[in-house]
Amino acid sequence: MANTPHGGVLKDLYIRDAPKHDALLAESESLPSLVLTDRQLCDLELILNGGFSPLEGFLNQKDYDGVVDDMHLANGLLWSIPITLDVSKEEVDELKIEASKRITLLDPRDYAPLAILTVDDVYKPNKAKEAELVYGADDQAHPAVAYLHNIAKEFNVGGSLEAIQSPSHYDYVANRYTPTELRAHFKKLQWTRVVAFQTRNPMHRAHRELTVRAARQRKAHLLIHPVVGLTKPGDIDHYTRVRVYKALMPKYPNGMAELSLLPLAMRMGGPREAVWHALIRKNHGVTHFIVGRDHAGPGKNSQGVDFYGPYDAQTLVEKYKSEIGIEVVPFQMVTYSPDTDEYIPADEVPEGVKTLNISGTELRRRLKVGAPIPEWFSYPEVVKVLRQSHPPRSQQGFTIFLTGLHASGKNAIARALQVSLNQESTRSVSLLTGGNARAELSSELGFSKQDRDTNIGRLAFVAGELTRAGAAAIVAPIAPYAEARSKARKTIEKFGGFYLVHVSTPLEECIKRDRDGIYERAQRGEIKEFTGLDAPYEAPEDAHLELDITKQSVSQAVHEIILLLEKDGYVGSA
Repeated sequence: MANTPHGGVLKDLYIRDAPKHDALLAESESLPSLVLTDRQLCDLELILNGGFSPLEGFLNQKDYDGVVDDMHLANGLLWSIPITLDVSKEEVDELKIEASKRITLLDPRDYAPLAILTVDDVYKPNKAKEAELVYGADDQAHPAVAYLHNIAKEFNVGGSLEAIQSPSHYDYVANRYTPTELRAHFKKLQWTRVVAFQTRNPMHRAHRELTVRAARQRKAHLLIHPVVGLTKPGDIDHYTRVRVYKALMPKYPNGMAELSLLPLAMRMGGPREAVWHALIRKNHGVTHFIVGRDHAGPGKNSQGVDFYGPYDAQTLVEKYKSEIGIEVVPFQMVTYSPDTDEYIPADEVPEGVKTLNISGTELRRRLKVGAPIPEWFSYPEVVKVLRQSHPPRSQQGFTIFLTGLHASGKNAIARALQVSLNQESTRSVSLLTGGNARAELSSELGFSKQDRDTNIGRLAFVAGELTRAGAAAIVAPIAPYAEARSKARKTIEKFGGFYLVHVSTPLEECIKRDRDGIYERAQRGEIKEFTGLDAPYEAPEDAHLELDITKQSVSQAVHEIILLLEKDGYVGSA
């Protein structure tokens, strides 16, 4: 028999509101509307499908204060993470948001009406207090605290929801079970004891071993319940992770395990988040829940110390276990013994027995350089998926971003570099010089700082997409402003390599090399805001390489760029 939902009743608002669906949909068209953020969309889905039972809406101030202060709603039920609908003052004024107002909530992807909110109140949260009490410190090294201060808006709107429709999903639909569906699935399978495993990372042999041990010890079945909403910035994308989970599932004994995806927006809230995760699994019908070491921990704080202790989450869950109503299974670390070719609990390793492990950092290094990943660590099917999504550097894209004054030689270097890379024939090579990019992407822009920055932003977007696709992009604008170059770097480097090359040829030499007479026209006043004359050029302080045509030939400049790429494995690798 599935576990009782938190609060005694599963608050599946889709089922509750189905009889009035047509009326709600019609009404939604006449109401003021609010487009949700990605986090709000995740939260809304789990409120509507009962994953956040007993919640039936976003927290009003009374519930919010109770959750922040002592982890309980106003009705006395345990709840550890504030689920809030944040809005700006402009939205409050424009939509006239006030008590009893009804507002349609829209999906940000297609503007479909998902629910109608009846407002209880509008309140201004104490963000510093929330950070301290919920996340343990008002430290923006914590991703949830950074979100709170830099992304979340000024006011919260509390109120109850009525469901119109669920958000549309087009990926892994067969594995997306709502609490109602998962409970029915357990009933069909005749599963009465279920251990849930929460994860936001790929799974390997050690994870398979520890989950099997947990299920075996509890005489239970196993639910692999990974998060596919929002996780920690920098995590592996959920598409790759789900392919990994699917490759791993056949490694479990037949009939032991099922996979279900959870559209949760994680906060990385450590101990409080562990309590929250346990309540969510309880609502999905699970009877046991594995709480990991440093469960949902965000890593180091601004002083370089872990935000939470390794067992803080397990301690807090143990404190509230009677209110949570789910049996907690402590995460048991296992390690590989080559002598016996098996995984054994780390605390049961006999003295003197050799064990092996590969850290996350070492795994990423092996993927990056194409080094072997042994079968004792992960299954070949899993490694294949990871290599497809994280190919070695020799198969990744990169951008060479050349910046310098007009006629500094950067275009000549860029063209020669394109030829040099083309002869390798390992990836397509695209050249975006300042002139052709202006003509094709930014012909309507002038040369004010704002227009220049917009132009660089467009170039960075194109270069980023090329890099994402595994191509080489050579970008050669003037790019005189450091802030715009920094933003371009952030846009591009999340997809692959980024190298800033400063072509620092002196202005006097640039004027001599200017065959088009552009400097001469600017000196006569025919061209205004010309970089190097009456507009500034902020020389990079963070360039990977500095070149000067008065000191290096074009051939030598290209060679030095190739050496940079070779050092990092982008070219010349087998």
